[in-house]
Amino acid sequence: MAVRALLLVFPIFALATALPAQAQDVELQIGIIQRFGDRPRDTLTLKATPGDTLTVRIPENNGQTKVITTDSLKLEAVPQALPQPRVDAKLIFSTHRSFESAEEQAQYWRSRGIEVELAQPNRWQVWAKRSTYKTPTVLQLLQQNLKTQGIQTSRLETKTLTSIPRVTFTVGGAKYTRDRVDISSSKGLIKVARTGEKDQNLTFAGSLKLQPNAYGNYSLVNLVALEAYLRGVVPYEIGTKAPTAAMQAQAIMARTYVLRNLRRFTIDNYQLCATTQCQVYYGITGATANTDNAIVSTRSLVSTYNNELVDALYSSTTGGVTAPFNEVWRGAPRPYLVGKIDAITNVWDIQQRPLSDENNLRDFLKLKEGFNESGESSYFRWRSDSTMGILTQNIRKYLQSIGHPLAGFAQIQEIQVMERSSAGRVAKMGIQTELGIIVLEKDEILLAFEEPNSLLFYIDPLYDPSRKLKGYAFIGGGFGHAVGLSQYGSYHLGKNGYSYDRILNFYFPNSKIQPISNALTYYREP
Repeated sequence: MAVRALLLVFPIFALATALPAQAQDVELQIGIIQRFGDRPRDTLTLKATPGDTLTVRIPENNGQTKVITTDSLKLEAVPQALPQPRVDAKLIFSTHRSFESAEEQAQYWRSRGIEVELAQPNRWQVWAKRSTYKTPTVLQLLQQNLKTQGIQTSRLETKTLTSIPRVTFTVGGAKYTRDRVDISSSKGLIKVARTGEKDQNLTFAGSLKLQPNAYGNYSLVNLVALEAYLRGVVPYEIGTKAPTAAMQAQAIMARTYVLRNLRRFTIDNYQLCATTQCQVYYGITGATANTDNAIVSTRSLVSTYNNELVDALYSSTTGGVTAPFNEVWRGAPRPYLVGKIDAITNVWDIQQRPLSDENNLRDFLKLKEGFNESGESSYFRWRSDSTMGILTQNIRKYLQSIGHPLAGFAQIQEIQVMERSSAGRVAKMGIQTELGIIVLEKDEILLAFEEPNSLLFYIDPLYDPSRKLKGYAFIGGGFGHAVGLSQYGSYHLGKNGYSYDRILNFYFPNSKIQPISNALTYYREP
């Protein structure tokens, strides 16, 4: 289905980069398996579709490439002892739940003249750039210099490696151990299965390449044309039963999102991941006529604001009110990402009754009817109770993961909402402990607590029969960040006759739907 297309390379940190006239021909680089080799005896099986063969390109030591055809290829990551132990070190400035917050923090360090890079070993992190600060000694000197300036937040992580994973495979009667291998097929379709994964035998359009990443193991990267990539996103992000207009809106969002976010995985030498940290992408296995038609009918259309691609953010459920960008993440406001009631009818006046007021927020969350998501999403309203023991355990685990100085506290004494945004989101929480108060802000609250499904919540203390504090109830609405488009809200709007452009203008006020052209900028660094 997918025809191999011209690979267009965009400068990652250009201040303003124009889109190519035919961006639907862009060959994307999607990390479909990001850390192959992080499990013992990790195994990947790649197969051709019936009647086809794989072409395997294997780099040789003499600079030549050996080309072999086969029906299938089994890749196994096997630990290989190093001739002598090797010290691996990295200086971590901060850890974040989202790329958006990590990028803003990276810009801060760059403004201070420190070269950094964004990584995602698990959560997003900001690292001292390894190609600039190359040795543990240099990293220690950098950290000491920061401490003399009063900056105590960075932490140096070192580990001694005695072995590393190496990829081995047998093809054409010979066994190979290689860090890189390219795989393609005549029909442009390849089946992929990873041992232990619940999603087996996914089929991907385009070609694949195995390559090293920043974490000491490997990434399997799918080189795929943009419109073929969308066939693996739209069914999983919006569902195959959504109203046509909602599917079309999702196709435009997904197309806009990927083109604006090609810079995300520079550290690993690909562009985007295939998980909820980017967009869910499972190849063409789940493509349907409905979702394919939504993609074709919106071909090359993107959402823009002042001739720049919008930050095409979307989530499952807003809880009845969308969130401005900077009330969830650090960074500059986006004028088209505002807080507004997610309803067609006038169910709540946010100007007269701002949700920054705790009593207003509590009254708002009692409402269950009249919103776009009413009856559409089970996460529209929710409650989650937790004990002090579980809350203490989760907070301590989070603080330890980021090297917080109060990570050794024994017990939470009290939790309180310290600040709430105009759209009702918790902007700042205080956790009182015997060692002092721990303050969490914005989306790092969701990193520390497992209970809330979004930042739109309030808390009530829970007491035992003797009136001793035994835990807290988290009572809220929505699922996800709630910035931009609500997927369940778009269902309701589509059912009520809204076209895709009207849906997108509802969630992105004053935005514009345009075909891709050289007049558009895909990303402008703040």
